[in-house]
Amino acid sequence: MSIGQVLDIQGLFCFGSISLPQLLEIFADISRWIHYNDPINSTVILYSWQTYILKLREPKTDKRIPKFLIEEDVILLKISCESPREYAMLEFLYSTGCRVGEVQKQDIEDINLEDCSAIVNGKGAKQREIYFTTECKIWIKRYLESRDDSCTALFVTETQPARRMSIPTIRHSLKKLASLTNVAVNVYPHRFRHTYACQLLDNGAPLEFIQGMLGHEKASTTQIYAQLRGERRRELYRRYI
Repeated sequence: MSIGQVLDIQGLFCFGSISLPQLLEIFADISRWIHYNDPINSTVILYSWQTYILKLREPKTDKRIPKFLIEEDVILLKISCESPREYAMLEFLYSTGCRVGEVQKQDIEDINLEDCSAIVNGKGAKQREIYFTTECKIWIKRYLESRDDSCTALFVTETQPARRMSIPTIRHSLKKLASLTNVAVNVYPHRFRHTYACQLLDNGAPLEFIQGMLGHEKASTTQIYAQLRGERRRELYRRYI
């Protein structure tokens, strides 16, 4: 095998056409070939290759642009709500951008209806204050007034005895709402989080503010949303043209 062919293989790796394990397997075959055909110089050649391989890392790939809901999707989902719990949960996800795990762990005592705010426990047991709309406040209040249980959780099961809703149950509830509408996209809790970030961007919010509201530890995690402006325009174009 020539040096040119080796460089071609390295180039494929750098452009992500082959993975690191595949590259190591190819180099192992090449090493055996060199050891058999050029035993005198094989030690020097293989040592230099080993030094090169130890420095290799998988090439970074572009992060996928988060998927979001357009306003029409959200309106259709609201129309399909049949109970105060569904309304309250949908509004809470939509207006806070919380992770599904944060919603699932939310307690009634953490909600401040007067200020339309709440304290959530995010990743790494880190707390942050989030805010919700007046519409969300109205539905949470109506939902709480409709309950006659003593469970401390904000969202509970409809079966008795009432228990804190599980994450799969929350996901199932959203799937159920989506099945009653003409929403063409896949509906899941984290999509509301992306939609929330998209709305903040459209309204001119800086990435630093969005980072704080989403509870991102690293700014790089939030920067992916900077691509949403162009992607949102493309989504609307595809949807209506």
